[in-house]
Amino acid sequence: QVQLVESGGGLVQAGGSLRLSCAASGRTFSSYAMGWFRQAPGKEREFVAAIRWSGNNTYYADSVKGRFTISRDNAKNTVYLQMNSLKPEDTAVYYCAATNTFSRSYYSHSYQYNYWGQGTQVTVSS
Repeated sequence: QVQLVESGGGLVQAGGSLRLSCAASGRTFSSYAMGWFRQAPGKEREFVAAIRWSGNNTYYADSVKGRFTISRDNAKNTVYLQMNSLKPEDTAVYYCAATNTFSRSYYSHSYQYNYWGQGTQVTVSS
């Protein structure tokens, strides 16, 4: 069982930066791949980024590539999402997710993830 708690969301102007954190409980955090998803009002939840258990492999949605960076600290049971050059279209609730069945073909699909956090709101003003 893994419990996830996100933090770091807030209101920022376009062009600004935020760093989201996701703290995980459980002794086996390092064996899970982690992902970030987001959901804007009236839209479906969409994939943002994912990272394998070692941190050596990362994956990004095209819409955030070059602006967002996912990382993890297994000693702290925490995964991060550094978001730079934020745009109004990045406004959404951001969710952290964990999976112990990572697939290089399906990592961007929400159904691959077993555990989810409660979400943190990110609002980017123009």
